[in-house]
Amino acid sequence: MESKINEKFDDVDLKIIMLLQDDSRLSFNKIASKLGISVGTAYNHIRNLEKKGVLKGYTVLIDPTMLGYTMTALILIQAEGAHLVHVENEIAKISDVISVYDITGDYDVAVIARFKDRTGLNSFVKKLLAVPYVKRTVTNVALNVVKEDFRTQFIEPL
Repeated sequence: MESKINEKFDDVDLKIIMLLQDDSRLSFNKIASKLGISVGTAYNHIRNLEKKGVLKGYTVLIDPTMLGYTMTALILIQAEGAHLVHVENEIAKISDVISVYDITGDYDVAVIARFKDRTGLNSFVKKLLAVPYVKRTVTNVALNVVKEDFRTQFIEPL
C-alpha cells in the first residue's frame, strides 16, 4: 500500500502518535491532559488518524525470547517474476513470519521470521522451498539483536 506522502498532520497528531506508541492504553482523558487539549479534541484527532489509516490498531509489544522464540532469521528469496506477488502472499500466511518485504537487488523478497529452535527454522526453509515459483533462498541467522523497535522513528520526542 502506498503512503499518502502529501497528507498533512499537525503537531497534535504527531504528539498523539508518540504518546500512543509509548502506551497504547492511554485514555482520551490522559492524552488530552498530557497535551493540554480538550478530551473532544483528542478524541477527534485520534478518530481522524484511524480513518486515514495512520493508526491501524492498538497492540502490546512482547519479548519473543520470553516465549521461547530465541532465533530470528532473515531469509532472502528469488522468485519467478510473474508470480512474485503470489509467492509473497503465500509466505505472509505462515505463522512464523514477522515481515515480508518486496526488495530490489539479486533477491526479490526479504522475510524476517522467528523460531524456537533450529528444527523450526529448518522446517520453515523447507516449507518455503515447497512454495510454487520459489527458485532459491539464502538464510541468515541473527546472532544478536542490536536494535529492534517497530515504533515510528521520524517523529520528534515530546
